[in-house]
Amino acid sequence: MTPVSDSFEDARAFIQANTEIDSPPACPEIKLWTATEATALWEATEAALMRVNLPPPYWAFCWAGGQALTRWMLDNPDLVAGKRVLDFAAGSGVTAIAAAMRGAAKVEAAEIDHMACHAIRLNAELNGVQVDVLSEDIVGGPCRWDVVAAGDVCYEAPMTAHIWPWLKRLAAEGATVIMADPGRAYLPKTGLLKIAGYTVVTSLDLEDKTRRDVAIYQIVG
Repeated sequence: MTPVSDSFEDARAFIQANTEIDSPPACPEIKLWTATEATALWEATEAALMRVNLPPPYWAFCWAGGQALTRWMLDNPDLVAGKRVLDFAAGSGVTAIAAAMRGAAKVEAAEIDHMACHAIRLNAELNGVQVDVLSEDIVGGPCRWDVVAAGDVCYEAPMTAHIWPWLKRLAAEGATVIMADPGRAYLPKTGLLKIAGYTVVTSLDLEDKTRRDVAIYQIVG
C-alpha cells in the first residue's frame, strides 16, 4: 500500500473522508478542512497509523494560538502586503492562508508532519490562494523572509529550546517575528513584546476550557 503521507491523492481522500469544511470561530473569512469531532478522527488516524505510520492529526484543528494569530494578521494587512511571509509550524496552514489573502508577495508554510503538508495544500486550494509548503525542518536556516509567524509553538521544553534561538536570530537579522501563545508553560520570559490579545473560542476536545486568552508577541532584541 502506498503510504498516505507520501501520496497527495491518498491524503486528499483521507482528509475529505474524515473532515468537513468549516471556518474557525475567530476567522470566519477562512475555510478549512476541519475535524468536527476529535475522537472520531483520532480513531481513524490510529487505524491508519498501524498501516502507514501517520502521526496524530493536529492539522485537522485550528488551535487557539493559530486562530488568534490569524485574526491579528487579517486585521493588520499592512504587516504582510507585498512581503515574504513564513508560517512556521503551520499545522492547517490557516495563518499562511491569511497572509496570502492579505496580499503577501510570497507565502511559505513550514511543517514537518507530511500529512499536515497535504492538508495545507488542500486548505490553500479551498481558499483560492497560493502557499508553498516546506516539509523539511528549516530551523537554523538563513533568513529569507520579511515576516515570520508562529502560533502556539512553546508547548514543550525541547521544542522551545530547538526553535527559540533561531527565531531570535531571524528577528536580529531584520525579520518581523510574531508569536501567539495561549499561556503555555515554556514560553520564554524575556525577549517578547506583547502587541495584542484575543479571547478565542476553543473546544473541550482540545483544551481544558471553552475560551482561551491568547497573547500576540513580537520578538525583540
